[in-house]
Amino acid sequence: MQQTFDRYEKKYLLTPEQARFLQVRLIPYFREDQYGLHTICSVYYDTEDFTIIRQSCDKPVYKEKLRLRSYTSFGAPAPGPDSPVFLELKKKFDGIVNKRRISLTLQQARDYLSGGKTPPREIAESQIFREIDWFVHRWQPKKAVLVAYDRIALQGLTEAAPRMTLDRSIRWRTELPDPAYGSDGQLLWPEQESPVLMEVKVPGAVPVWLAHLLDEAGVYPASFSKIGSIYLSHLNPFDPQTRRNSPCSKASCPSPRPAASPRSAS
Repeated sequence: MQQTFDRYEKKYLLTPEQARFLQVRLIPYFREDQYGLHTICSVYYDTEDFTIIRQSCDKPVYKEKLRLRSYTSFGAPAPGPDSPVFLELKKKFDGIVNKRRISLTLQQARDYLSGGKTPPREIAESQIFREIDWFVHRWQPKKAVLVAYDRIALQGLTEAAPRMTLDRSIRWRTELPDPAYGSDGQLLWPEQESPVLMEVKVPGAVPVWLAHLLDEAGVYPASFSKIGSIYLSHLNPFDPQTRRNSPCSKASCPSPRPAASPRSAS
């Protein structure tokens, strides 16, 4: 399984109407991947005062974050101690996203992050683990936030087609931030207002044919971070009032209700 990724990730916030329109129009170009509808739980690790995510929200040229990620089929039981998870260092430099991850069992990840127990030798001696271990020793993360959502991933039918994902029901919690306790949490947006987060993952520019489809749907790129929006609206200890009822800062995230609707096909 691929352990490193280098790509651009373009994000779009869709109304349910726009999401339905695109899913129909994209049928000739994409199919659902082998996992179908599935639930992702990502546990983000940070310092006591959320230094890592605060720096990320300032939009520096380079930023990085550490997360533990589990994948389960939609409606399936939560992962157990022996379930596979990924411990991932996500970096972004000048718009290019780089992900470097190792595969562990959930218990191995717990033992390392909570107790400092080194993973098995074949993992501990890898370059990716050394990078993760350096990050952990540098930041000494104490806080954890679990972010969960339900995803459909679309795989291109040709090599020229990018990978796309559609995320719904973004939710979070800080109590028991371990995927073994399930994916329940507080919704980022009220259910009736919840947009669909679409991500287009490409090695370079978005293909022209896809850009035309997005324009037809009235869909445009958005600067958006799940954990960043959660921090700004619920966890910011330095400004707890002004952002309490807003899912994202005006500077970093557009309205969750895009104004444009899909245009009628000519």
